[in-house]
Amino acid sequence: MKKYLLLLLPLVLVLSQCKQKEISAGKQTARYISQQTTDTVIKVLATKFGDSQKARIEKGINQAAALWTEKDGRDADFKALCLKYFVGDPAKLELLFNRMTGNFEQLFGHYNLINLAMKWAVHIDIGEALDADEIFGAWDPASHFNDDFFANKIAFITCMNFPFYTLAEKEDLGPKWSRKDWAYARLGDMFTARIPAEVSQKVSDALSSADNYISNYNIYMGNLVDEKGKTHFAKDMKLLSHWNLRDELKANYNQGDEGLLKQKLVYNVMLHIIDQSIPDSVINNPKFQWDPVTNKMFKDGKEVTFVAEPDKRYAIFLNNFKALKAVDQYTPLYPTYILRSFDGGMEIRQEQVEKLFTDFCSSPEVKKVGELITKRLGRPLQPFDIWYDGFKARSSMNQDELDRITRAKYPDPKAYEADIPNMLIKLGFKPDKAKEIASHITVDPARGSGHAWGAQMKGDKAHLRTRIAKTGMDYKGYNIAVHEMGHNVEQTISLYMVDNYMMMGVPNTAFTEALAFIFQKRDLFLLGKKDNDPNKEDMAALDQFWMSYEIMGVSLLDMAVWKWLYENPDATKAQLKEKVISTAKDVWNKYYAEVLGVKDCPLLAIYSHMIDNPLYLPNYPVGHLIDFQIDQYLKGKNFADEIQRIYSAGRLIPQLWMKNAVGSEISIKPILDATDKALVTIK
Repeated sequence: MKKYLLLLLPLVLVLSQCKQKEISAGKQTARYISQQTTDTVIKVLATKFGDSQKARIEKGINQAAALWTEKDGRDADFKALCLKYFVGDPAKLELLFNRMTGNFEQLFGHYNLINLAMKWAVHIDIGEALDADEIFGAWDPASHFNDDFFANKIAFITCMNFPFYTLAEKEDLGPKWSRKDWAYARLGDMFTARIPAEVSQKVSDALSSADNYISNYNIYMGNLVDEKGKTHFAKDMKLLSHWNLRDELKANYNQGDEGLLKQKLVYNVMLHIIDQSIPDSVINNPKFQWDPVTNKMFKDGKEVTFVAEPDKRYAIFLNNFKALKAVDQYTPLYPTYILRSFDGGMEIRQEQVEKLFTDFCSSPEVKKVGELITKRLGRPLQPFDIWYDGFKARSSMNQDELDRITRAKYPDPKAYEADIPNMLIKLGFKPDKAKEIASHITVDPARGSGHAWGAQMKGDKAHLRTRIAKTGMDYKGYNIAVHEMGHNVEQTISLYMVDNYMMMGVPNTAFTEALAFIFQKRDLFLLGKKDNDPNKEDMAALDQFWMSYEIMGVSLLDMAVWKWLYENPDATKAQLKEKVISTAKDVWNKYYAEVLGVKDCPLLAIYSHMIDNPLYLPNYPVGHLIDFQIDQYLKGKNFADEIQRIYSAGRLIPQLWMKNAVGSEISIKPILDATDKALVTIK
C-alpha cells in the first residue's frame, strides 16, 4: 500500500487535467487580474520571443493570471513579474527547469523524511503507543508549501513557464512528446490551485486519525468462542480488521470442518464490524471472550453486558469526507474529491473505471467460475467465498509448514532485509543491479499489517513495513512483505532509473499495485517451492479473475458511497452507516447474490481502505488488470530486464504507459480470454 504521500501531495500539488467545461461546482473567486492586463503581457512577450513561443506564452500567462489574487499585488506587479521571469530562450528554459526540479526534489524528499519520522511511533512497533504519537503523526510538514510558494512567486514563475495540459491534451499530444516535453508538462501540473495550509492540515489530521483507528483495530482471535464456549484459534493470535481477518479466512480453505467453522466465526466478526454491533470492549482488548455468532460477551466464562462500538467506523469515514470536501472550493478545476481522485490522480475518468468493473462483474465467466469453485469445495458457496483461495499454489500446502519455513528464514526484519538481494537475483536481476536496488530498501516492523513507503529523493531509502512476531515472520507476514517489496522495487526503479525527477513514479497507484501483485505471486518461488502443476497458468488466471471480481465489487461500493455523500453532504454518521450497508447489499444483489447464493449480504463493506484511504480501492482492481497484462507479456522474456524497462518510463499517462509497456491499453479482455481457456482445462 502506497498511502500518505499519494493522498497528501495531490492536495498540495493538485494535478489538473480536466477540461474547463468540467468546472461546474465549487466556490470560485472572480479573476483579479484584468483580461486587458493579461492580453497586454501576452502581446509584449509574443513580440519579444516570436510566434514559435506564442502558444506557450498564452497558456502560461493566462494560467498565472487565473491564480493571482489581490494579496499577490496589483496588475502592474503581475505584469512586472511576467516580463521579468518569463523565459523564452530554450536553453535558459531547460536550465530553469533543472534548477527548479533539483530544488523540489530536496523539498519533497525532506518533507518525506520528516513525515516518516513524525509517524514512526504510529506505524512502527517500537513499544507502547502514546496518545501524543497520533498528534505528531498528524502533523504535515508540507501543509504550508502551497502558500509559501505562491507568496514567494515561484508558483507563478512555474506555471507561466511550464503551463499545465489537460488530460485530453496529454492524450492528444503525449504520443508525440519527447521525454523533455513530458517532464515540462509534469512540472506544469504542480501549481494549479491555492489550498490554505489550515485546510491541508485538517486533511492530514483526518487521514492520520483514520489510519490510527484502523491500525489499532485488532481482534484477539484466541478469545473468540463458539456456542459451547470452546476456542478455535491460537491463544496469542491477534488480527487486524480487515486484512488479517481476510487472510486468516483464506488460510482455512484446506483445514476441513474445523477450517470451515473458523471461517464462519471470522465472517460473523466482519458482519458485526460492518453494522457496528461489535462489543466495543473486544476491540484491541484481550480481557473478554466473545461469541460472534450470538454476539454475546463473556468474562471468565460468565456472560456480561456490553456497549456496541458507537458507529465510530462511520464517524471517521464522514470526517474524511468533510475534510476532503473542504478542499473543493480551492480546486475549481476539480471541484470534488471524486474528480481529484480519478481525473487528477488516476488520470482515468471515474466513468471509465466503473465501466471496466461493471462489464467484468457482469461477464458470463463469473457464474462459470463460481460453479467451478462450488465443485472444488464440494459444498454450496458462502458469502465469504469471495475470498476463495483454492486456485493458488499455496492453498494446497500446509500453513504450519509454511510458517515454520518463514519463521526460521526470517526471525526479524533485518534477516528479511539481508535476503532482498538474493530474492532479486532469483527473479533474474543481475547481482550488481540486485545489490543496488536492495541498498535503497530498508525493512521495519509494522504495528499494522504492513505497507510500503517510498523515498522522494535520491539518497533516501524506501521502507518496507510488515508485522513480525517475536517468533519470527509467519507466512502471512512474508506474503505481505513480498507484496510490499514489489512496491519498493517500483519506487526504487521509478526514482533512480528515470531520466528526470519530474517523471519520477508511475501514472497512478494501480501501476505500483500491479508490480506488487506480480511479486506477491512469486512468493513461493522465492522460498524455493516449485509448482510443477501443468495447469498452473490456468489456475493463476482463475485466481486473478476471482480476486478481481471480489475487489471490483468493493470498489463499486466505495465509488457509489462517495457519490451519495456529495449528494447528501449533511449526512450523519448513522445515515452514512445505513447508506453504506444498503448500497453494499445492492451491489451484492446485482453482481454476487446469484453466484454466492445469498441475498442482501453487506460483506463488501468490510474493507478498511474505505475508512482510512479514501477512494484508493479502485486502484487495486485496475492494478489486477494491469498486473495480468504485464505478466502475460513477460512470458518468455527476461523478467528483470523488462521490469526495469517498463517501470523506468515514469509518469506517463496510464494508457500511453501501458502501450509503451505491453503494446495495448488497459483492458478486461486478456483476463476474460485466459479465464475461458482455463475453464476448459480445470475441472
